[in-house]
Amino acid sequence: MHDLMGYALFCAALTAGGWVLARWMTRVYEGGPNPLTTVLGPVERGIYRLSGIDAQVQQGWRGYALAALAFNLLGFVLLYGILRLQQVLPLNPDGVGAISPDLAFNTAVSFVTNTNWQAYSGEAQLSYLSQMTGLTVQNFVSAATGMAVGLAVIRGFTAPKGTGLGNFWTDMTRSVLYVLLPLSILLAVALILQGVPQTLLGGAHVTTLEGAQQIIPRGPAASQIAIKQLGTNGGGFFGVNSAHPLENPTVASNMLQCLSILLIPVAFCFLFGRMARDARQGWAIYAAMGVMFLIGLVVVWAGETGAASLEGKEMRFGAALSALWGVVTTAASNGSVNAMHDSFMPLSGLVEIVNMAIGEVIFGGVGAGLYGMLLYVVLAVFLAGLMVGRTPEYLGRKIEAREVTLAMLAFLSMPLGILIGGAISVTVPTAAASIQEAGPHGLSETLYAYSSAVGNNGSAFAGWGAAAQWQTTALGLLMILGRFAIILPMLAIAGSLIAKRQSPVTVGTFPTHGPLFVTLLVLTVLILGALTFFPVLALGPIAEHTALAIGQSF
Repeated sequence: MHDLMGYALFCAALTAGGWVLARWMTRVYEGGPNPLTTVLGPVERGIYRLSGIDAQVQQGWRGYALAALAFNLLGFVLLYGILRLQQVLPLNPDGVGAISPDLAFNTAVSFVTNTNWQAYSGEAQLSYLSQMTGLTVQNFVSAATGMAVGLAVIRGFTAPKGTGLGNFWTDMTRSVLYVLLPLSILLAVALILQGVPQTLLGGAHVTTLEGAQQIIPRGPAASQIAIKQLGTNGGGFFGVNSAHPLENPTVASNMLQCLSILLIPVAFCFLFGRMARDARQGWAIYAAMGVMFLIGLVVVWAGETGAASLEGKEMRFGAALSALWGVVTTAASNGSVNAMHDSFMPLSGLVEIVNMAIGEVIFGGVGAGLYGMLLYVVLAVFLAGLMVGRTPEYLGRKIEAREVTLAMLAFLSMPLGILIGGAISVTVPTAAASIQEAGPHGLSETLYAYSSAVGNNGSAFAGWGAAAQWQTTALGLLMILGRFAIILPMLAIAGSLIAKRQSPVTVGTFPTHGPLFVTLLVLTVLILGALTFFPVLALGPIAEHTALAIGQSF
């Protein structure tokens, strides 16, 4: 009962925080004055002048997409160069060498696509410069890219006919300056107060109680942890991520990080309602996400607390907080962990896999979760139109063949990457060597990894061979697929819708803000998303759960 009361308080705080943040974000993106413009306004205008950007220019969907692609390509090149040359660059007090080409490719792609997959150990393989200038910068701008695309898609659904989708450069800059940066500073200070290190000194040399010498890694951790959570990035400063006592030392730091992971994705739901000038639309999307989140949380909580298994969990958090983090981090595209998911019960692992495989739309990444859910909204409205025999509409705009085709192309990127990529990985001997366990659990390891990569999540079952050259290369390519095969069709849908006239509401209009629509949207996600993967789930976590019921383990 205490666990459930704690979960209820968490959800209440999250809802309130998201609602307040959405009000702030509305002011920021509408370009009006806010309390930070006195300080940051000159910085914003200076960035535009130095970059040659006209902040007032409106872009169509093609221009917006090209700007996003070009910026992310440049970010990849710069980060790859830093990782390959870190041994000759400054801020490397421990003398860390360059990482291999395939691992540098995987890591650079991972952070540019907001996946933050860790096939490396941060404290052992990365210099402070790589962490601060490379990874932390990408934590900001990759998150800002998702937020900018989310804004463009919202405008496509809600703005008047013929207007543009906004300006990528303006949206991204404002996301960093007025949302991500202030929140990160506040969270970083809070984490420092909880004991998270923030220093440029090298590792601490200490003598243990047995008289042995030990080097304890440290560094500018709090600042990277703050943005990794707020930006739904997830790449830990330390190799074991938020299970590390210096990265997540207390229950208070644990709850702060859980809240920060979902804060901006929740705010985007309410931002959608505010930009649509109908708050009920935002609440409906939030309700659909919330229902699926709570179902998953109850299943994982029951499995982990009922089994009374503390394997792979930190004693300072226990089963209940480990269950909460596991659902939060896979519902959002955040790969951080405070417990090893490989040790979770099979049905808990199933929930985590499904959270990622359906496209990270149960809150999802910053911006990305909202435009991913709008993909399912298009399909749900289309299905509703078929059932009642009317041309489907959403917010007064007709959903026609072009929008449905683009939505299905975006949806199919998930099973394409996960099922085909995963099938190759378990059949090619070089790739299959990454699997640690025999039987269905071994299949679950691979299924989880490929769902994580394509869903731009970044977490993994502990023990799976993520650093093998096959996997670093294949998963890097699939991260690109999972990110941009959804961004481009959703921008195209936004561009198509904004060119259409908005029809007035009539008695025959299907309401998209009530319980019936929320139910339809949830069922659309589950039927099209989860059931797509049912056969492979039956061979993995479901088979393992059935085997455990008869006393067989692997």
